Amino acid sequence: MLHPAGVGGAGRAGRTPVSALALGCLALAVSACATGGSSGGGAGGKDTGGQGVGHPAPEIVVDRLGGGSLALSSLRGKVVLLDVWASWCVPCKRELPMLDAIASRLHRRGVEVLAVSVDQERENVDKFLAARPRWTLTVAHDSKGAIADILQPEKMPTSYVIDRAGIIRYVNSGFEPADAPEIERRLAELAGEGVASKAKAPGP
Repeated sequence: MLHPAGVGGAGRAGRTPVSALALGCLALAVSACATGGSSGGGAGGKDTGGQGVGHPAPEIVVDRLGGGSLALSSLRGKVVLLDVWASWCVPCKRELPMLDAIASRLHRRGVEVLAVSVDQERENVDKFLAARPRWTLTVAHDSKGAIADILQPEKMPTSYVIDRAGIIRYVNSGFEPADAPEIERRLAELAGEGVASKAKAPGP
């Protein structure tokens, strides 16, 4: 389950209610899954969905699958990959293990991968995750699809690369295996920027 917390623009007059828009986005997602993935966004790239490149990531709080809640803002200072996925989406099934491998390689460099499932049934998520003995990435569940209203992804899955300051720097809409190296490169570059900044900082 996901809880919006002070999301800019949410609830304004004229906006489609969360539940209705979420269902619409999920219906679109099913169709998008069949088309495969495509990369988009980046510095100067297209503004993908409701939260695009160059914008601050919205303040959201998700429920971890293993228990407890996690605020996206609590990861400030880390490079974050926020992934919206579902067990019924074929590209998602290929994507998540690859993102987990990325999480394993980059975790020590301050990179956090947060995968939020929009499956309606929690058991489907558990069944999918049971295929691997261990996951490095953090998995959360949003059974009501509220994240679709907040982020408005164009396709399923959609990944948002967020820098240490909480700014969305790259959006990958849909997924093909060839997208993984580019996602990892973007994350590694941002992680490297943080290390370089600390190295250049003047001493006391």
